[in-house]
Amino acid sequence: MVEVVQAYDREPIAQLPTDDAAELERKLRVARERFADRSGWLKTHERMAVLHRLADLVLQQRETFAMRIAGEGGKPYTDALVETDRAIDGIRNAADLLRTRGGTEIPMGLTPASDNRRAWTILEPVGVVAAISAFNHPLNLIVHQIAPAIATGCPVIVKPAAVTPLSCFELVKLVHEAGMPEGWVQTLLPESRAIASAFASDSRVAFLSFIGSAAVGWHLRANLAPGARCALEHGGVAPVIVDRSADLDAIIEPLAKGGYYHAGQVCVSVQRIYVHEALKESFLERFAERVERLRVGDPRSPETEVGPLIQPAEVERVANWVEEAVSTGARVIGGGRISNTTLAPAILVDPPKQAKVSCEEVFGPVTCVYGYADLEEAIREANSLPVAFQSSIFTRDLGVALDAAERLDASAVMINDHSAFRTDWMPFAGRRQSGYGIGGIPYTATELTAEKMIVFKQ
Repeated sequence: MVEVVQAYDREPIAQLPTDDAAELERKLRVARERFADRSGWLKTHERMAVLHRLADLVLQQRETFAMRIAGEGGKPYTDALVETDRAIDGIRNAADLLRTRGGTEIPMGLTPASDNRRAWTILEPVGVVAAISAFNHPLNLIVHQIAPAIATGCPVIVKPAAVTPLSCFELVKLVHEAGMPEGWVQTLLPESRAIASAFASDSRVAFLSFIGSAAVGWHLRANLAPGARCALEHGGVAPVIVDRSADLDAIIEPLAKGGYYHAGQVCVSVQRIYVHEALKESFLERFAERVERLRVGDPRSPETEVGPLIQPAEVERVANWVEEAVSTGARVIGGGRISNTTLAPAILVDPPKQAKVSCEEVFGPVTCVYGYADLEEAIREANSLPVAFQSSIFTRDLGVALDAAERLDASAVMINDHSAFRTDWMPFAGRRQSGYGIGGIPYTATELTAEKMIVFKQ
């Protein structure tokens, strides 16, 4: 059994049964049987109808889902409502894709050998999807894995994070209520890591969707069955550059949101802020004042802006990283332990480059501020790590904006917005150690598709 507790006060919420090796085998067998039986595939309009009904069902439980997210994951209620709304829109987005998806004509008759032929492609589901999700968006990440699978016609087995499984289980329940036949969308809560590894590497799995740590993701990719595809979404140490032309009045709020949203437990959370020396002290004064006013507390309260970390062990780890940075020369503004689950937001000024907070993903309510003298230096430092996900620059100089956008090593560069901006229909992907493949609902649907060419000789 897995006991699910509230992230904020560690009070028990529920107990869920785990799956052993026999249950994993049963679920994989069922999923493979559904895919192998082509006569049982749902038609396009049937999959669209399921997705539209699912979106309506989630909408009916909007408040319930938000409170569930706040409880099991510790995300503040107002942000949990936003997550639920994004999930609803994402489900509808997956349905809307089917109105325009299709193959293409391949030109023939271009050479004598290709005369008297017509060729075109059709799109087919790739096969059984093994989806492994993370804790920080316990509803919307599941939607990003389930909804494209439903849209493309792939059977999917989804493993939620063991600390936040309730939103996933409720969503899958609603998938079946929306009319999805049994066996196409299943959950997995493995009793051990060995079973989770066996799940990802099984020869019946055609596609692995993984959201989590780089160490685990790359290990799973190395052990995929021959021919299996994958998409890996890991973390980053997101850099933000504040150009000397930036409007300080306009940047404080987005940086406070981007750095401390969900207590910094976001893979593209603002972590490294490079501020031009001419603005650094003024920036720090304003930024510290705003961070100090962030309301920290029970995520179920509508007033809360920063909630707990997912587990007490994470509080201990992040606090140790801050202490290490301070002991090696950083100046700390704010911070401190509020309880065994919750940290006050901290700003670290000029931590050493070798400190963990400078080169590893904090995944906690901590941002680091560094000064720089010229843009070349800032971009060099921003690009100095083996991770590369999203980044941003604040500037009122168009030339600086365009130059930095091209030179920053990132899959996405935000101009005059924080690094954690995301919509669910845009491509979302890490470079280098930060990931592999492309996320985002339309892009995941493409990843789950196999294109087949048909050539007709007249």
